[in-house]
Amino acid sequence: MRSTTPRAALRRAAGGFAAAGLMAAGSLTLTAPAQAAVPAFTLGGPAETALHPYPATGAPQKASLDFTVNNPSEDEENGAFQGEYTVRFDLSGIEGVADVSFGDEGGADCTTTGTRAVCHDWGIFPGLSTLAELDVTAAQGSEDGDTGTIEVTAEADGATFTSFTALVGVGGPDLSMERLPFTTELEPGDTQPVPVTFTNNGTRAADGVLLTLRYTRGMEFTERYQNCEYSESDLGMGSPGAWTTALCSFDGSYEPGVAYTLAEPPAIRATERAFYDSFLYRVEENGSAARAAQRAGAEYSPGKGATLALRKAPAALTADLDPSDNQQDVDFRTANSADFAAYGDRAEGDAGDSVEVNVGFRNRGPAWIGYIRSGEDVATVDVTVPEGASVVTKPGTCRGVTADGEYREDQTAAPRYFCSTPMSVREDADFALPFELKIVKRVEGASGKVVVRNTHLAEPKLPFDPEPANNTASLVLNAGDSGSGDSGATTGDGDAASGGSAATGGSAGGAGDSGGSASGGSGGTTGSSATGSSSTGTTGGDSGGGLAATGSVALTIGVAALAALAAGGVLHTVSRRRAAR
Repeated sequence: MRSTTPRAALRRAAGGFAAAGLMAAGSLTLTAPAQAAVPAFTLGGPAETALHPYPATGAPQKASLDFTVNNPSEDEENGAFQGEYTVRFDLSGIEGVADVSFGDEGGADCTTTGTRAVCHDWGIFPGLSTLAELDVTAAQGSEDGDTGTIEVTAEADGATFTSFTALVGVGGPDLSMERLPFTTELEPGDTQPVPVTFTNNGTRAADGVLLTLRYTRGMEFTERYQNCEYSESDLGMGSPGAWTTALCSFDGSYEPGVAYTLAEPPAIRATERAFYDSFLYRVEENGSAARAAQRAGAEYSPGKGATLALRKAPAALTADLDPSDNQQDVDFRTANSADFAAYGDRAEGDAGDSVEVNVGFRNRGPAWIGYIRSGEDVATVDVTVPEGASVVTKPGTCRGVTADGEYREDQTAAPRYFCSTPMSVREDADFALPFELKIVKRVEGASGKVVVRNTHLAEPKLPFDPEPANNTASLVLNAGDSGSGDSGATTGDGDAASGGSAATGGSAGGAGDSGGSASGGSGGTTGSSATGSSSTGTTGGDSGGGLAATGSVALTIGVAALAALAAGGVLHTVSRRRAAR
């Protein structure tokens, strides 16, 4: 029997306190509460697991199986199930096939008796939680091809559970991807072959293979193939179309001990948008589970070009026995730049009036900018409020600071705001930030400032932007009819205010996209107006496209995020605390 874990003890104690509190509360209740719906939970885990055969010498290689429970409630504060529950594992189906012991994950107390295991725990919180981790190895005397099942059920007073069955087998294919020697320092237009090569190091043939090719916005393949299907999505990066995924299917039997390569290697090219980019290439046995994992709910369309084919490689390289080596990835750095041009706005109003203004910047390209690995914001929009005005509402991506850019606890009526971008900015992006200002005191020609800069205040230069002169624009109130200089909102490169909206086409998405605001804020609007007075604004030069909303992810081998790379997703979400900059 495994001893009680600290987590289980805390949960049990919390359960006792919760029960005591409920009893105390119940003694004061004069009427019976309405009957609540019985919560329903779903048990889960790996549908199929392949084990390395029992070795002739040495210890068998184990696989870890995480069994989970899903609480579908979206109420983080009140959606937890407050009570004891019991999980039962029926291991009779794998007797003689695999041996099982309990690992360290999960907070349950588990005992095993023969081919039965029972775990007790308290509390099921919203979302997916680990019930228990089972360490599984091939049993001594088992043979290649043996299979069996683990049946998982659970029970609790006042709740129902959907059972789960896990299939376990001995032996299988082991598709291992060779790492390719790419040139990673590029110029726009550079093209290089992608001679994908893999080996089946397993104990049986793979029945068809699925090749996944996933690449960021600055890269593209020179041809699309009819046995591949394609999808574009942001995968958490905050820009529509940040990633393209190609799923290529190959029928046939791919034998153990044999290497395979693409008969005619496709070519990947750095486009005029390229700057920081990544490319992932993955192989696995073609099946419904693999395709579902790679699809991840995206919509795919078929290619219409030639057929991409596999052939045996000249020599062998030295459910999958070792899925950790099924994929490789590479980062590209292309010599390129992006011109971030700030734009301001102007408005008219009397004391007591509220006016709406849009400020921000446009990426005039040619490159898109995506900080794929670090997940850091690309830039900060630094907004100084004009004299005599105070901010009533602001985008959620903006935080108030002091006039010197220092931390400020009170977020109302700050003199200055730092507004964060996502971790990627498309080459056609318009990052529009709508503010509502109250004119406390009418000051003729009151001028604030809009600066798009690096995220570090002490080092404001954008490292990729060769045109710093247009990184600054004006935000002007009550300019009168002067219409020039600081009396109008400019982009910093001579585009004077000419009336109309401050952001045309500034949706938080790609060009023509109608996505939401940046990072959950209210950025990405398409116009500005003044409530209680008239308002004019600047187009800042060009209309631009839209900018994707949010995302903080880093590419890893194993999601980002990026549901992660090895599991068929791509990105692993990077949490970070932003200090006031």
